[in-house]
Amino acid sequence: MAAAPDEHPTEDLARLAGLHGVATSYRPAPDRTVQVPASAVTAALAALGVDAAGPDAVRAALAARERELRERLLPPTVVQWAGAEPPAALAALPAGTRLRVETEDGAERDGAGDLPLGVHRLTATAPDGRTGEACLVVAPDRLPAPPGRSYGLLVQLYSLLSRRSWGMGDLADLAELAGWAGRTAGAGFVQVNPLHAAVPGAPTDPSPYRPSSRRFPDPVHLRVEDVPEYAYAEDRERLDGLLERAGRLRAAVLDKGALIDRDAVWELKRQALELVARVPLGPGRQAAYDAFRAAHGRALDDHATWCALAEVHGSDWHRWPDGLRDPRSAATARAREELADRVEFHTRLAWLTDGQLRAAQRAAREAGMPVGIVHDLAVGVHPAGADAWAQQDVFAAGMSVGAPPDAFNARGQDWGLPPWRPDRLAATGHAPYRELLRALFRYAGALRIDHVMGLFRLWWVPQGSPPTDGTYVRYDADAMLAILALEATRAGAVVIGEDLGTVEPGVRETLQRRGVLGTSVLWFERDWEGDGRPLPPERWRADCLATATTHDLPPTAARLTGDHVELRDRLGLLTRSAAEERAEAAADAAEWLALLGSLGLLDSPAAGPPGSDEEEEIRAVHRFLLRTPARLVGVWLPDGVGDRRPQNLPGTWDQYPNWRLPVADADGRPVPLEELVASPRLRALLEVLR
Repeated sequence: MAAAPDEHPTEDLARLAGLHGVATSYRPAPDRTVQVPASAVTAALAALGVDAAGPDAVRAALAARERELRERLLPPTVVQWAGAEPPAALAALPAGTRLRVETEDGAERDGAGDLPLGVHRLTATAPDGRTGEACLVVAPDRLPAPPGRSYGLLVQLYSLLSRRSWGMGDLADLAELAGWAGRTAGAGFVQVNPLHAAVPGAPTDPSPYRPSSRRFPDPVHLRVEDVPEYAYAEDRERLDGLLERAGRLRAAVLDKGALIDRDAVWELKRQALELVARVPLGPGRQAAYDAFRAAHGRALDDHATWCALAEVHGSDWHRWPDGLRDPRSAATARAREELADRVEFHTRLAWLTDGQLRAAQRAAREAGMPVGIVHDLAVGVHPAGADAWAQQDVFAAGMSVGAPPDAFNARGQDWGLPPWRPDRLAATGHAPYRELLRALFRYAGALRIDHVMGLFRLWWVPQGSPPTDGTYVRYDADAMLAILALEATRAGAVVIGEDLGTVEPGVRETLQRRGVLGTSVLWFERDWEGDGRPLPPERWRADCLATATTHDLPPTAARLTGDHVELRDRLGLLTRSAAEERAEAAADAAEWLALLGSLGLLDSPAAGPPGSDEEEEIRAVHRFLLRTPARLVGVWLPDGVGDRRPQNLPGTWDQYPNWRLPVADADGRPVPLEELVASPRLRALLEVLR
């Protein structure tokens, strides 16, 4: 029988958990240790295929695990960092053990020395006849560094509408912004939100951080008119009608204050793309399409099949007919044949979107950007979506990812995203992770990894339990980092880790050692180990992307004026009185402005309260960021026109229009791309950073 929620793990259960990377306690602060409920430990072990539901089961599982570890020659994955000593797993092999390596390109070698970078297959044969196999990752010592110091723009792509887009920002808008920012403003990169495929439905979950698939992008971001076959589509009258309706959607957002309606945009684009997809591909285009399909193989077939099945049976595969819940079943194979036209359509969309993503990166580099487009990798996927269906064998059933209680959220968080099983990842040589990175690096100049701490451990919350009753489960961080270094090096791409919040000791140091940049946000950079005052610029870390704000935080104008407190007060989100919150926010802003003034970064310090000369104060904030040694400095694009509204307000669902707001000026008037790049206010801010 499973332990009661308020019990602590027994000694045997704790030992068993430790051998499987499941925590029985954690330390939210150096001087504080929190015990994990035994129920969370047994649930996490069960999700890893380990029966720990009672003392007898625990003893049997413990004996089996200890025997397995004692008898095995090699762990599932062995990492060899370039230039480093041989890994401990090889040094610990019995004397006389023979090693045989099958390299990534199919060559065979004796011994594990002097191997090329790559993911190889290692076989060890001990003198007593035992054999062991492992995935051998030979990785560069560090990830690529940014080519010099640069600044860039941060924007949520859907919010960046032009007078040509169909009611939300698209990949042509991204290419236009990058071309302008690189050539006329000297920017080195543009960072966007995750562009992963969303779970379709009515309404679609608007959050880009709960995607259907992280491996494949969402075709809603396509500029339909830029698809070469569009010019040859036959039903021009219908296409013209769709364009007219798209114009009305766009005008509703830009001119009439409507929210971005992703579902309405996709409905129009889907109809147009179905007409475009009837046009045969020319020989060169067909060859490129065939190469794309070959490169992505079964993963692409699974993704397109899920999309086709979702059109028939709804977007939650758990509710599909029994046979279709298994991607490898005979029923799914039959359905794939029956829906061949729709499978082909969704395959084509993935290719078209990949092409426009690569075109945006080319446009950025041709405009002189040393980095280009920075894409964002979400921490997980929607449990009802394509990846969760196609990769059921590597996801932990009955678990979701979240965060334990902390200073900002006393109840903890449950993000509703199923975690990868570290044991299954290891057994596949981390293949799903490798293939995911490879797909994203096709079109990324840099990759931002959301919650990068997840490469080390994730907080697993058992289904039906509050987030407080979860536990940490550890991943093979050495392998995850080695594969990241390998794929980033092959792509020549920079990696930025979002390491805000609670980070266990040693993680930031390990990431820095391997060349993963961190994320530093102005308002959080204080001397937390000293007097708590704002951290002077020379004490900031160099290996980071430094910004004033993020998509989850108030824009800088709202922070300076205190508007963010008023917004949260109106929505009933304050945990203290509005007066207390206002006073604290004003003191926080005043403290930072005092530091900016003392450093001579405010050209004409305002005589009034914080926010009384907000344009100059926002420029001063960015002068401060330039004073830090940060390798990359990011400008939240809405800050350039005085937008006061956050794109996402954590803790809200339907109380606030998360992920549906266009970039707007200080009065809340939407600003299209054509006006944005002509804005004197934006140009003055970017001139500070040139």
